[in-house]
Amino acid sequence: MAGAEVYTPANPTCKIMTFRPTMEEFSDFNQYLVYMESQGAHRAGLAKVIPPKGWKPRRTYDDIDDLMIDAPIQQMVAGQSGLFTQYNIQKKPLSVQEFRRLANSDMYCTPRYLNYEDLERKYWKNLTFVSPIYGADWKSPLWTVHTLILLQSCNLALG
Repeated sequence: MAGAEVYTPANPTCKIMTFRPTMEEFSDFNQYLVYMESQGAHRAGLAKVIPPKGWKPRRTYDDIDDLMIDAPIQQMVAGQSGLFTQYNIQKKPLSVQEFRRLANSDMYCTPRYLNYEDLERKYWKNLTFVSPIYGADWKSPLWTVHTLILLQSCNLALG
């Protein structure tokens, strides 16, 4: 059709993108996420964010146990031989203290491994037996302009 514009989505190859926000951009991270999505970062499923120079992580997270994760999700995976189907189930709200206890339990803690290849093999081998739980989409951020949290184990992530 003559004169018709063809829509090309941002990041059509779905590559993992790297972002370097300024301190001002980093201070309103939810707004920065909107920007990242406008650039197509969501098409890859994840992105790398390098904090600005001068940013310092929190020294302790001892004061966040009472914060609530309103909508943790459990990732259910079924399949075999490299063909998997994944869906998410929203779980009841959890406090960070409950989430931490779960993350450190025998069921979810990182297994012993020889090297990263061994860890990855164990992850994929057990993915259909141990469903990861993620605490995402928090209403209140765990950081200010100077703080950020990333708690992660093999089958449990908090962000």
